[in-house]
Amino acid sequence: MTVAGSALITNVRPYGDGDPVDVAVVDGVIAAIGSGLDAPEGAEIVDGRGGVLLPGFVDLHAHLREPGREDTETIASGSLAAARGGYTAVFAMANTAPVADNSSITDLVWRLGREIGLVDVHPVGAVTVGLAGEQLAEMGMMADGVAKVRLFSDDGKCVHDPVLMKRALEYSRGLGVLISQHSEDPRLTVGAVAHDGPTAARLGLAGWPRAAEESIVARDALLARDAGARVHIAHASTAGTVELIRWARSQGIDITAEVTPHHLLLDDSRLETYDGVNKVNPPLREASDVAALRRALADGIVDCVATDHAPHASQEKCCEFSQARPGMLNLETALSVIVETMLVPGLLDWRGVARVMSERPAEIVGLDDQGRPIAVGEPANLTVVDPDQEWTVRGDGLASKSSNTPYEEMTLPGVVRATLLRGRVTARRAAADTVGEWS
Repeated sequence: MTVAGSALITNVRPYGDGDPVDVAVVDGVIAAIGSGLDAPEGAEIVDGRGGVLLPGFVDLHAHLREPGREDTETIASGSLAAARGGYTAVFAMANTAPVADNSSITDLVWRLGREIGLVDVHPVGAVTVGLAGEQLAEMGMMADGVAKVRLFSDDGKCVHDPVLMKRALEYSRGLGVLISQHSEDPRLTVGAVAHDGPTAARLGLAGWPRAAEESIVARDALLARDAGARVHIAHASTAGTVELIRWARSQGIDITAEVTPHHLLLDDSRLETYDGVNKVNPPLREASDVAALRRALADGIVDCVATDHAPHASQEKCCEFSQARPGMLNLETALSVIVETMLVPGLLDWRGVARVMSERPAEIVGLDDQGRPIAVGEPANLTVVDPDQEWTVRGDGLASKSSNTPYEEMTLPGVVRATLLRGRVTARRAAADTVGEWS
């Protein structure tokens, strides 16, 4: 189980601003910020090397596969990947085997995460029994269980029945929890494997229209309005979804949305090789969608970044494109992709990175100990970033049990140097002048 720790982080710039300072942490709480601070008794020393200090990242959408697919990922390996990526809290999706549609499973995931202690692992409860979309799961029992489940999703499948989704939203309002919708009308995506556009047509791949996503986003915005409930849009991928969210907000509808790193960096031109590593749900869209999503994230129309970290075994990716399982690794690379797509072009500064990767996701799900300001008296859930270093991504060097990264051999900017969960170092580079080695 995670215990509070004491640390001295030297030579860092909170949010990338001003001159470097030291940050002293005592019993999991920031005790002092200033120059030339003495190390608290028993403290771990972290040399920030003049880098950026940010609040630890919060991921609202990850697949840790346990229970059921421990050959591709476990809570332990996923937690390590998350810590190395700068995360201090991760929400583990419900499409495990068995499905996390009851408090026995959600409480198990919670306890395993606490025992491992590298990040706070929050289980996501299923909206419907077995993800079958026919009967609501016992949301109240999961919310009242040991795990105190606060986020529910059938991710991987859409809650397609509007009557059932309406009822789920009504229950969520009474329970004070949030429904995250995988927006996909399944009648429009039968056999679809790639974005419905010129690239798919030329490559002979069955097309996945934008309308499959956008029609559900529009419907659920209206259902949330009538239920007086909140709704969260998982992995927004189209320019049309951005405009629908903008419209819903203008109507006073309580809607939030996330975008994945891969939908900010990659487009469907990647499909030319027919490599299954590029298959994902929703699919990689056109460059115009990528540009719209970047601008929406900068403007706050899309609230936050969520990884949709989805490990798969090699045989599930090294096959015919249409047969490949959808999903990509993202936990260790997310920060670098955001630096590349949002910070380098000037769409966000470091405070903006903190907003979309830490503060806003924590606010959306009501985590009062995550995404907090870097200030005296606040929980020491922190990430140290070297903004000037680059690294080359190699799947076999990542902490995940799988290696299905779409960024293989890409050189990306921004390196996580250390992560602290309640003042205890959970990941740290072994030496100041190396990128690939972890202590």
